[in-house]
Amino acid sequence: MVDLESEVPPLPPRYRFRDLLLGDQGWQNDDRVQVEFYMNENTFKERLKLFFIKNQRSSLRIRLFNFSLKLLSCLLYIIRVLLENPSQGNEWSHIFWVNRSLPLWGLQVSVALISLFETILLGYLSYKGNIWEQILRIPFILEIINAVPFIISIFWPSLRNLFVPVFLNCWLAKHALENMINDLHRAIQRTQSAMFNQVLILISTLLCLIFTCICGIQHLERIGKKLNLFDSLYFCIVTFSTVGFGDVTPETWSSKLFVVAMICVALVVLPIQFEQLAYLWMERQKSGGNYSRHRAQTEKHVVLCVSSLKIDLLMDFLNEFYAHPRLQDYYVVILCPTEMDVQVRRVLQIPMWSQRVIYLQGSALKDQDLLRAKMDDAEACFILSSRCEVDRTSSDHQTILRAWAVKDFAPNCPLYVQILKPENKFHIKFADHVVCEEEFKYAMLALNCICPATSTLITLLVHTSRGQEGQQSPEQWQKMYGRCSGNEVYHIVLEESTLFAEYEGKSFTYASFHAHKKFGVCLIGVRREDNKNILLNPGPRYIMNATDTCFYINITKEENSAFKNQDQQKKSNVSRSFYHGPSRLPVHSIIASMGTVAIDLQDTSCRSTSGPTLSLPTEGNKEIRRPSIAPVLEVADTSSIQTCDLLSDQSEDETTPDEEISSNLEYAKGYPPYSPYIGSSPTFCHLLQEKVPFCCLRLDKSCQHNYYEDAKAYGFKNKLIIVAAETAGNGLYNFIVPLRAYYRPKKELNPIVLLLDNPLDDLLRCGVTFAANMVVVDKESTMSAEEDYMADAKTIVNVQTLFRLFSSLSIITELTHPANMRFMQFRAKDCYSLALSKLEKKEREKGSNLAFMFRLPFAAGRVFSISMLDTLLYQSFVKDYMISITRLLLGLDTTPGSGFLCSMKITEDDLWIRTYARLYQKLCSSTGDVPIGIYRTESQKLTTSESQISISVEEWEDTKDSKEQGHHRSNHRNSTSSDQSDHPLLRRKSMQWARRLSRKGPKHSGKTAEKITQQRLNLYRRSERQELAELVNNRMKHLGLSTAGYDEMNDHQSTLSYILINPSPDTRLELNDVVYLIRPDPLAYLPNSEPSRKNSICNTTGQDSREETQL
Repeated sequence: MVDLESEVPPLPPRYRFRDLLLGDQGWQNDDRVQVEFYMNENTFKERLKLFFIKNQRSSLRIRLFNFSLKLLSCLLYIIRVLLENPSQGNEWSHIFWVNRSLPLWGLQVSVALISLFETILLGYLSYKGNIWEQILRIPFILEIINAVPFIISIFWPSLRNLFVPVFLNCWLAKHALENMINDLHRAIQRTQSAMFNQVLILISTLLCLIFTCICGIQHLERIGKKLNLFDSLYFCIVTFSTVGFGDVTPETWSSKLFVVAMICVALVVLPIQFEQLAYLWMERQKSGGNYSRHRAQTEKHVVLCVSSLKIDLLMDFLNEFYAHPRLQDYYVVILCPTEMDVQVRRVLQIPMWSQRVIYLQGSALKDQDLLRAKMDDAEACFILSSRCEVDRTSSDHQTILRAWAVKDFAPNCPLYVQILKPENKFHIKFADHVVCEEEFKYAMLALNCICPATSTLITLLVHTSRGQEGQQSPEQWQKMYGRCSGNEVYHIVLEESTLFAEYEGKSFTYASFHAHKKFGVCLIGVRREDNKNILLNPGPRYIMNATDTCFYINITKEENSAFKNQDQQKKSNVSRSFYHGPSRLPVHSIIASMGTVAIDLQDTSCRSTSGPTLSLPTEGNKEIRRPSIAPVLEVADTSSIQTCDLLSDQSEDETTPDEEISSNLEYAKGYPPYSPYIGSSPTFCHLLQEKVPFCCLRLDKSCQHNYYEDAKAYGFKNKLIIVAAETAGNGLYNFIVPLRAYYRPKKELNPIVLLLDNPLDDLLRCGVTFAANMVVVDKESTMSAEEDYMADAKTIVNVQTLFRLFSSLSIITELTHPANMRFMQFRAKDCYSLALSKLEKKEREKGSNLAFMFRLPFAAGRVFSISMLDTLLYQSFVKDYMISITRLLLGLDTTPGSGFLCSMKITEDDLWIRTYARLYQKLCSSTGDVPIGIYRTESQKLTTSESQISISVEEWEDTKDSKEQGHHRSNHRNSTSSDQSDHPLLRRKSMQWARRLSRKGPKHSGKTAEKITQQRLNLYRRSERQELAELVNNRMKHLGLSTAGYDEMNDHQSTLSYILINPSPDTRLELNDVVYLIRPDPLAYLPNSEPSRKNSICNTTGQDSREETQL
């Protein structure tokens, strides 16, 4: 067998692909055949067609040359008219013959030859079998009329002065211009603008009509008035503008007929052009047109990509985006696939927005639409998900594709993406900033259970406000609440700061306390220059460096603040007058006006030990040392810092050995072995040592391991936390982890019950009567409502039912639309709620972004909307650290050395601290905690019992009391009615009976009548509530459940709660105040001792704490 390698000759070293196609002269004995490949047919016609028609650039050059020839022919006609001397007489020969010089004739003949040859050639190349289709085309007929007479005059010299309507070449120039514009768009790969083409066609049509009319009238009037070109132009303009002065008119019948024909043509052609232009204009208004390339290169703009644009989303974005002064010159380009909504169109027509907001209808998945939005030149791109869809996974898929498309088209454009489901987050890890809705939602709901109103705290921090809300209200709590809501998180480098520069080389807690004491700002975190991680309250062991970036909470940033030092003598007098009082402290005046703060600085110089000290009254035995506050040290003393130990539980010191052994067998601290989705941050938390079988997770069904069928039978020591959700999604992981965090004592771990359906029987079985909190998550299935705001209808009504059945149950609800928060715990006749509604309308008229903040459920942290966190994504464009800080506060991320958010309650034993400044010092000196705000609960002036009575009843009772003030009689009948008011089965209709009874009875004294009226009102309220209680009790008995827990429930509806973020240092502490703390990370170090820390501040009697200090 012959070897194959010997038959195949080797290739030469530098053999090229071109040689395979063209052949190699060196291989004479090679029998290979040269093959040529053509994209088109290898014919002369096809090659000409490729050059003249198909090739974009060569076709553009040919059409440009043709357009220039037509303009040249029109210019030669004008020159011929101007050089011609008007002849005398009215003979018709002047119409058919003109005076044309020989050079001019030669130029016109040359132009005609070239034009006719090009026309015949293009007709031949575009011939498709029908010769009459080519001949009867209007451009071909006009070319024949204008070119053939000149060619004939070459062979027949007597025809050189024959009149030829060369001015009709303007229509051929118009046709060439249209084709040239089309080829121009194809050659430079631009999206063709139909609006531009239509405007160009309209203008060129109008110019051609005017030019044709000018030249035609001037030529026909050669036998009339002998009009020149200027007079003809004047006549045409006056005629086409419908003015018609009449000073210049045609005289000959031919010119008059020509004018009539031109007017008829104009009446037919121009309306068609205007109609097409109007249609394109309307379509452009819907689609939005293009964003100018010149503007994109000279001005800054951002792009907002959404599935459907709603008015609430638009106004939230615009108000938050333009709240920052340095963003006032930015343009916002909205790219949305749907047509603009009527309300959105109305808003965008407002001059304030119409000059800065551009709406484009298009898809982010099309490069043409991204090019229209000039995405490659944009400063940022915001991609928002549609949370109103039933299938949120599908909405996430659309968001992911948009993010991929933008990243592919503009790799350098910063991306700010909002995603709904946490399991889809890893698809967009390349984005610069990502906000996952379910992550933040469940984390805030969990922290609301252990730190009340955390959702309200975070919402106020991420909203831009000047703190002017509620300042005109007569309610003191609304003034304080509104003023403190203006606090936000800002940053500054330590060495560039006036607030923190003096604390270089000192501990973090020392800097935080003294900055708050001196300037009223709250230092919450730092970031090293060489590290991207932000550390919240790194603790007293952290030493401040000059290059550190400081993060602080204040009413405005330091760059917009002016610092005023008072006169030294005046300041010392004021200080002395304040400190000699028993409880007065220096007041920090903070004046916020248009983003500028003026702060009066108090004297911070060191005082002598013999000066005035903080005097506290002693109680009981005088030998017992009264409690005092230790100073905050510049450098931390590890022996004086009390912190929880990671290796031991704070609650173990208070348990018996048996309980300790049993608890150690149940729980272990560690990281969760499994992560429900990619991208979740590992969190150190309490874990069960043994995995529970799946069958034991059903609370209402017994299994082979236990026989319990309700929550009461389990005998939980702590109250339950019930989560009412539609499905058990992966986002629940972020709800469970904060409630099982390692820094929470074991004795405070609340059992968590997931309720996937909430009929009354299931509520009772899961222990709603002795639950600490019930969390109601928004239902996805309700998103299919035709009216967007009705998406919360099911949730609101269900929560209202729970509120009526279990009045003392702490219910935390998540809604889709913030506007629906006014329906939470709705009372139709509550005068106080009506007053708050009026206040909300006034704040909205003033342009407030937080008009809903005074609603009692929101202020108390009972309700929040995840859409309120959209501003977190918008703020990240200016404050790129806001998402990181929020995730650290919520426990979504855990950075080594960074603290966590927790709370403590002010008890009677803690009231000796008196003020927020002293509490700040106490916490910094003892535990290293940094307080950031207060959650305060006050008694409501208008009681619920009065508000629930109808207005008509109140008016009748008021008139009844005024009539009975002067009488002092009483009898047995009224006492009988008073006794009957305690009857438990009296219903609503008994009020009418009580009215008739009171009218018939004799008059009483004022005090007696007032007492009877109050009893009657209590009777009315108690009867309605008792009817509901009877319903619940009967149902519990039917299910075999104990009614002891429900019978002990009390009504606490006569209180209101609100948040004070970073209050002034002289703010008085009140009983039951909850203080928000950022506690240092216990993992950062292990203390030498293991003291037991209580939730309330205990009276320390150590050596350091016994020293009397002054504040």
